Amino acid sequence: MLDQITVSRMKQTLRESIDNNEISGANMMIIKDGQEVFYHEDGLADREAWTPISRDSIFRLYSFSKPITAASVMILVERGVIDIYDPVSRFLPGFKNQKVAQNGELVPAVREVTIHDLLSMTSGLVYGGEDLAGKATGELFQEIERGLYSDAPINTLDAMNRLGTFPLFFQPGASWQYGSSADVLGAVVEVASGMGFGDFLQKEMFSPLGMTDTGFWVPDAKRSRLTKTYENTPDGGMQPYTGNNLGILQKMDREPAFESGGAGLVSTIDDAARFTTMLMNGGTLDGAQILKPRTVRYLTSSTLSASQQQAFEAWNSLSGHSYGNLMRVMTDTSRSGILGSLGEYGWDGWLGAYFCNCPSDGLTILFMTQKRDAGTLPITRKLRNIVFSNL
Repeated sequence: MLDQITVSRMKQTLRESIDNNEISGANMMIIKDGQEVFYHEDGLADREAWTPISRDSIFRLYSFSKPITAASVMILVERGVIDIYDPVSRFLPGFKNQKVAQNGELVPAVREVTIHDLLSMTSGLVYGGEDLAGKATGELFQEIERGLYSDAPINTLDAMNRLGTFPLFFQPGASWQYGSSADVLGAVVEVASGMGFGDFLQKEMFSPLGMTDTGFWVPDAKRSRLTKTYENTPDGGMQPYTGNNLGILQKMDREPAFESGGAGLVSTIDDAARFTTMLMNGGTLDGAQILKPRTVRYLTSSTLSASQQQAFEAWNSLSGHSYGNLMRVMTDTSRSGILGSLGEYGWDGWLGAYFCNCPSDGLTILFMTQKRDAGTLPITRKLRNIVFSNL
């Protein structure tokens, strides 16, 4: 699939990004028709200690956690435990009798927020902002962060039940807004399954798939493999970023009380590939069936209505895409700012962890780095453009 010229171009492009202080280091994997056809690592996991990125480097996934959370919901949908149109208040009583912030006032929600709303980010929940909904949510995450090292940190259920009492940004289902919906889904899974969210993921997904380095924290024995996070300095250099964000402890050195379905997981590129390959295989990997093929098809489809799609399209870098079940889905290759294929899906994380699955091409691309405010970086788009142009 990849000739030597293409491989050299990819390695050179990544090296230039590192030399230009766009990132400190990264690793990348390409899987074609179920077989790994490319792996490359370059740069440093710890610039101060001169520790190189390696294949077993552990990365904070941040929003790459969201598709994993969506898959966990679908496990319970398959079993008849969750109905996609269940009101969230069935599991979290804090979501009863919600209000919507409208023109500076609070009005009753016309209907309850549902699991479907959470999966499609059409719930009216946000991450932060200057409006009533954003301020309340931002303050909650700050409170979670202040308690990370306390004797009584806020746990998943308490945090999400409190979130349910805050104003919504819009009426449920009326629009689209990226926000804290996936965190709520983690709490829903906890209640519906009768076990901690992390325990459910371990039992139903990580252990069967052999994802041995994936979880909500990093034990002492693995701490040396946790990649540092970096940010740019005003003069174009790089420095470590040590802050916490969205209730996630940057050091990852203790089991958290708040297990964030939207941002809390760490993983390696190989573990991430186990998850993405399971999806490409229709829910199965090495004899372990996590989901059924029809469920995977639903999980990886767009679910937005026309009006919701209009709101989603304000995300300029995702032109040519739609959204569903906590992932982007490419729907129009001519409008997209990247080379790609119809039906490809995936997501990224705040610090740069990224994947896309392209069923029509039998292709998966994984890219792992740790850079503040990264998401899908220019280097990520450049590398995948090189790959797609050679299909």
